[in-house]
Amino acid sequence: MENNYSVAISCRSDLGYIEYDASAKSVNIVLANEVAKQNVEEFLNTSLTLQIPHETLHDFTTITINPLDNLDTFQLALTRLWETTGVHVDWSRPVDYVKNGIRSLKDL
Repeated sequence: MENNYSVAISCRSDLGYIEYDASAKSVNIVLANEVAKQNVEEFLNTSLTLQIPHETLHDFTTITINPLDNLDTFQLALTRLWETTGVHVDWSRPVDYVKNGIRSLKDL
């Protein structure tokens, strides 16, 4: 469990989370919206080319990453998730709150 990183996500009124397993280089996406979930899965399993800024607004380097290679590239890819999939990364929402809420709904 030590190699796992979780972050809350949302799509319209659906709350969920993504759990990244660094040792297995895999993700578990929990989201009720199946289409959005599939879009996130596809996004995170596809190479991503980005412009990374440096010293000035005119100084960029183009890099290509594989989002699941490591935690840094995973987190970097999440910064582009919304514009590609419409799924918002809720960086400030406590992920345990979301996980507990989903578990409570399953118990009903």
